[in-house]
Amino acid sequence: MQREPHATNAALMARRRAALPNGLGQALEIFVDRAENAEVWDVEGQRYIDFAGGIAVLNTGHRNATVMAAVQAQLDRVTHTCFQVLAYEPYVELAERLNTMAPGNFAKKSFMMTTGAEAVENAIKVARAYTKRSAVIAFGGGFHGRTMMGMALTGKVAPYKVGFGPFPAEVFHAKFPCALHGVSTEDSLASIEALFKYDVEPSRVAAIILEPVQGEGGFYAAPIDFVKALRALCDQHGILLIADEVQTGAGRTGTWLACERWWAEAGVAPDVITMAKSLAGGFPLSAIIGRAEVMDAAAPGGLGGTYAGSPIACAAALGVIQAFEQDGLLARSNAVGERLTAGLRQIAARHPGIGDVRGLGAMVAIELFKDGDLTRPDPERTRAVVAEAAKRGLVLLSCGVYANVIRVLVPLTASDALLDEGLGLLGAALDATA
Repeated sequence: MQREPHATNAALMARRRAALPNGLGQALEIFVDRAENAEVWDVEGQRYIDFAGGIAVLNTGHRNATVMAAVQAQLDRVTHTCFQVLAYEPYVELAERLNTMAPGNFAKKSFMMTTGAEAVENAIKVARAYTKRSAVIAFGGGFHGRTMMGMALTGKVAPYKVGFGPFPAEVFHAKFPCALHGVSTEDSLASIEALFKYDVEPSRVAAIILEPVQGEGGFYAAPIDFVKALRALCDQHGILLIADEVQTGAGRTGTWLACERWWAEAGVAPDVITMAKSLAGGFPLSAIIGRAEVMDAAAPGGLGGTYAGSPIACAAALGVIQAFEQDGLLARSNAVGERLTAGLRQIAARHPGIGDVRGLGAMVAIELFKDGDLTRPDPERTRAVVAEAAKRGLVLLSCGVYANVIRVLVPLTASDALLDEGLGLLGAALDATA
């Protein structure tokens, strides 16, 4: 079907509202027509700098040449067979690469799914199959997907869980350590011990799942002392540790996986890792990577999916890994993060409402409070800044338990000039909403 030659954002929004359900949200009333690297153009020809990256999906940028070449080569060979029926080498090669790139001195195995939520669901499946236990502990503020188990694990009610219950049983939530909001490592560990005392005995817990840096929860990084204590707690009770790297993985935090820092700084490796989002540069793919004996616990036929690990997506992911290696994108991730953090701190110096500037690699955020009072989050101004930035040609996303965090997920391939231009637009949006 051919598109209207001169469609407007307003006209397309009217069609959208008539054809799509209200529950499918949209942050900005903009329809994209084309994109390149870290820039997009809407159907009216308006240019935008993309500081959202498709919610952390485009670490290698829109239409990365290496990724596109890998996809095109695969398109010319085969697009689908279902891996469980007729296998293909790109799937196996990708698993081999992911196993090698994950931290930990133990044998690993991987398998592919399509979405981050599917990766999380399957991580819980293999954990239960291996431990023969049923309960799972997650954390307040965590986000793990919109499937029923994903919502059960997610530690944020609105908008993700409202009206959709009841959720799968035996999912419990502990406090996530966040010094800015008064939750110490000791507080978080005590909340887990409270669960053991009041809700579930540790011998029934299959896994503890956490994001190394909470995504939707507000870009708070798990402290190293907390991760070290959590690993010891899991080892004490025979509990598996799952790192949900759906948003942090594929180089966003300056290492291929954020949990590599756990390994480097504390000798901690998770038993299972989930990946998705930027793994395949915009093509639907997720991965579950884990200890070989854990991954082998499920019976044949218990894992998989019709579209899971498609030839196109696996080729794209191999192209992403190639782009990281040939273009030095891990070093670039750290450089982008340093430039963004420095620029945001300059902006914060004239805006007392910015209570915190934080980041790990290029996973960077600012948090807004009313009059700089850390007890008074400012979601209203946060929404206003995002809207004002869009008017000026900058795509931003908000997040956070209190909806007062503005996050930056710009492609790592963006030039310094484009980063500076985007920072200028963000500063102008903050000025306009002060």
